[in-house]
This record gives sequence, C-alpha cells and structure tokens, in this order.
Amino acid sequence: MKGEDEEMPDVIVIGAGGGGPVMAKELAARGLDVLVLEAGPRYPDSESEWSRYENDCNSPADGYFRWGPNDRFEKPPWLRELPQNSYVFELAGAGGTTLHYFGNSPRAMPGVFSDYSGPDANAYDVAHRFPFGYRDLIPYYEWVEATLPVQTAAVGTKEEVFFRGAEGVGLPVNPYKDIQFDSFRPQENAILQPEGTAGKTNDDSQLRHPQAQGCTFCGYCFQGCIEPRQAPRNLKAKRQTDNSYVPMMQTAHRWAPGGRPVRLVCDAFVTRILSEPAGAGGAVARGVRWRDTQTGAEHEETAPVVVMSGGCTENPRLWLNSQLPNPNGWVGRGYTDHALDWVIGVFDDFTGNSRGASSSARADFPGRGAIEQVGLPPALQAFAMGFSDSGVRGVYDNGRPLTGSWDGVAGRVYGKELKEALSNVDRLVNMLVLTDDDVEPQNRALRSLFPEDENGPIPRLEIEGRKRSARTLANREFLANKAAQMLRAAGARRVLRMNFAPLPLHVHSSMRMGADASNSVLDPFCEARWVQRLFVGDNSALANALGGPNPTLTTQALCTRTAERIFEKYFGGEPWVGRESPVSSLDQRVTEGVLAGEVA
Repeated sequence: MKGEDEEMPDVIVIGAGGGGPVMAKELAARGLDVLVLEAGPRYPDSESEWSRYENDCNSPADGYFRWGPNDRFEKPPWLRELPQNSYVFELAGAGGTTLHYFGNSPRAMPGVFSDYSGPDANAYDVAHRFPFGYRDLIPYYEWVEATLPVQTAAVGTKEEVFFRGAEGVGLPVNPYKDIQFDSFRPQENAILQPEGTAGKTNDDSQLRHPQAQGCTFCGYCFQGCIEPRQAPRNLKAKRQTDNSYVPMMQTAHRWAPGGRPVRLVCDAFVTRILSEPAGAGGAVARGVRWRDTQTGAEHEETAPVVVMSGGCTENPRLWLNSQLPNPNGWVGRGYTDHALDWVIGVFDDFTGNSRGASSSARADFPGRGAIEQVGLPPALQAFAMGFSDSGVRGVYDNGRPLTGSWDGVAGRVYGKELKEALSNVDRLVNMLVLTDDDVEPQNRALRSLFPEDENGPIPRLEIEGRKRSARTLANREFLANKAAQMLRAAGARRVLRMNFAPLPLHVHSSMRMGADASNSVLDPFCEARWVQRLFVGDNSALANALGGPNPTLTTQALCTRTAERIFEKYFGGEPWVGRESPVSSLDQRVTEGVLAGEVA
C-alpha cells in the first residue's frame, strides 16, 4: 500500500467512527504520523449522496447507512448472526454510528466510577466500575466538550411537552452537567445552535449557509446531517465525527504547530492484527492486514502502536480471528445495550414530534438509568411501534404480558390503533428508556459457526432480552412506568409501551477496561492486558453502561485520555490536557482548509 518514499506510520487506527478519529486527531496534533483504516466509504459530498428517504438511508440490505461495502446496489451487506429477535443499527463508513446518533452528549453518572461514595453507591453495577475516578475524567470531558463543541440543546414544542410531564411528576430541573439526583433538563448535545434564518422558517431557499447557520430543525438527525446546505463540512450542524474530528485530523498540520495530516484510507477492511509472541503467553502488536473491499487486494501495514476502534461487534471478531490471547474468556463478553424500550404518548394537540433536533430533553435517575425524548420521522416512527418482545398488543404476548402505567399490555401496535397513531406523527411524543444495565458475561459477541464472508469468520451476537439480571429488569420497569407517568402528566390521551426487543444501538463494554484482570480485557489506560502496544478506542472499552447516559461523549473523553497515554508511554511526549486549551472543530483555520477543498 505504501509508496517507496512513505515511512511506517507511528500509529494505525482501525475504524473512523465515534472514537478512532478522536485518537487520530489528538495524536496527529502532537506530530505523530497516523494512518486510519475504515472499512466503509467516505462521503465527500454528503448533500448529494444522502437523502431524506428513510428506507434509502436505513435499509439493512441496501441503505447507504448499512453494514456493508460501498457499492450497495452491487454487493450484499456483510453478515452477522442474530440468534434472537433483535436488530443492529450499525453502519460502515467515515463517521461510523455517529452518522445515526442524535448528538446527545451527557456525561456518565458519577456512581459508575471507582471513587464514588454517595449514599446510593450500591445502586450501580458495583462489580464492574471504572478503574479510576470520575474527577479524573472531568478534564477530558471538558476538552471534548470544547472541541466538538457540546452545547445546551435548542428546544421546541416536543421538549416543552416533555418538560411539562417531568414537572407534573415532581422532578426538579438539574442545572449542572453532573448527574447526582433524579431530575430533568435540556440535553447537552453536539449540535450547533440555530442562528440566522435557521429555526425560523420552512422555506428551503432561505436555509442556505451563511444565511442559515447551525441546526435548521429538519428533524432527520438519524440520517446524517447535511444542514445547513452549502455549509463547509465542518460547519454542518450535527457534530458527527465526519463533520468534526475527521476534518480536524486531516488538517492537523494547519491548526496545530508541528501537527501532521492523518492519512484516511476508506474501503479498507482490517482482517487481522499482526503480532509477535511475548513472555508469559502474551503478544506484541506490530501491525495489521487489511482487504480492499473494492478490488479484493490484501495489504499489510506495520506500526509501533495499533488502536482498535471498530466497535463492540467488530473488535471481538477481529481479536478472535487474529488468534490473540484471551486467557480469561472476556473478549466479546459484557455486551451491554441499555436494554432500550419505547413508551409513546398519543396527544390531541400538535407536539412537533418530527421537527427540530431529534432529541433535546432528558430525565436522569441515578442508579436506574435515564429517559430521553426522541422525535422521529414517519418510517422510523412506524419501526419504533412495530418491534417488540411481547408480540402484538392485544393479540398475543409471547408470555410477557407486561402491565403498568401505560394502557393495557405492552406490545407492538397494529391495525386501527397503529393507523390512527401514524395518521399524524406530530401528535406523538416518544420516551426512550435507557436502562442502567449490568455487565453480564452471557451477553456477548463471538465467532459464528456460519460460513465466513469475504472478510473472514463472521460475528454472532447473543443478547437475550428476557435473561437479564434482576437489577437490569427492575430498572427497566421503573423507567418505563416513570415515562408513562410523565406522558400522562403532560396530557397524553393514550400511552403505549413497546417492550422493545434487543436493539444494539447504545452498545458498550465488549472489550471492557477494568481494575480486575479476571473480568476485563483492557487495563485502566485501555491497553490490552495480553497484547502490548494494542489499545482500544471506542464504546467497547467502556467499563460499564455508564448508569444509562448516552455513551459517545464518555467514549470520546476516554479516547482523548488514551491518546495522551500512548503519546507519553511510547513516544516520550508530555500530557496536554490541563496544560493547553482545546482547539474547536469550528476554528477558522480548519474552516479555510475545508473551503479550499483540502479535506476530501
């Protein structure tokens, strides 16, 4: 792959999703030569390549946001084995699953860290806490919050309904970033505030940059952000990594003294970690083997340090396919998913469900989890109301006749009731339950016995919604009931609970860090316990489910901390967080680079 005049990179990063570009940007800014290999495509002209046709985007077979190769109409998606009723929202491409995310960027709950000693300390997953303190991570949170940037969300009608319901059940407002008591607040999210004409008109001709800046309230956050139109890439409203950290990493030589531009190679599926034996049955990483998904050609790259940022499913697959050591059997185990559930309110009046940033309000319950308001366009709304582990509401319940503060039994909606609900999606309010679920070894990603695909043995995901810990199930029922009570307090005339089947979207911990070597894969700095010079930089490194908050911000803070560790340990550098001021992805020097066509 390298030309004769190209040197070996200092660091190879596998994956350009939510974590990999963070690592690459920070290391490149310190002068290291970083190579990023991404299995999926790069979308240089997102405005022309993406659409608002929901199936065109989200179809697992041929959507442009699918887990598969670039030529979506010519080649099938890459395979996964799902032995249970479940659905995986995961995609390949620069930006990774941040292309789907709503930009929600809350911090983790302090109770999931090793230094927590509050009166509710035993309410969390005490066996799998982070192996360092919450205060230790705050400087890295602040660094990422300034870089993206993270801001308090702009809110609209659906958020007003959510706040009315929260007040109606007696919750107080939390004015802080820390989560220490039951409360509600606007989201802290990575979406630029609307300015100019943004948020003030539906006239598409007036929603062009620079007349419109920031969020234009289009309502299609799940389909990758292309707003405002004609804005340079790093001024698009939602700070998915292809709009933020990827431009920054590719222009590091412009804004960081001594910085170097990161080389990003897309359509490059890494099939093996190259390693050499080390003492006591361990190994040392020395590079990767990757496959060009367009030509089928195989290449090898070597580097002093390798970072796995392929996600909670692909990292275990790659590790196991590379035959790396796994003495405690924890590679791929502890696959947490926030045990997601939907509780939906039907209102008589306009709620603006499909308008604005998709999720701009939340309520947090330490030791239990969280509830966030989620607005959806029509097709995703129909999906949310038709995916259940309790069968069809009022017809059959799969042996799970869940009852509570909602109407009747839980289950997917059908027939006249579904038709009425979907007749006007802007009279609905969706409550997404984010359970603080336990790290459980039986939930896992492992190698399937199915025939392998062109990239090697495929992964099998085992995550059974009915076989969760008593604490996880109790938390889920508490939050579902609380969501239903909030909807009733807000004025909903009907409240429906889905009892969602497993939906690995907020996924964590399949390569977890920890203090205990018997149930973790990574040490407290995210270096592999049995493979020197191999690090993990994505959600799979998280020690637990964070207490329920959305994972991306914590992952990005952890990746910043890990990049600093790599720089110190293997390249003789000095730490920078706390000594320097972060450069925002909106820095004018980076904008000039994007405008000049410097970033593909």
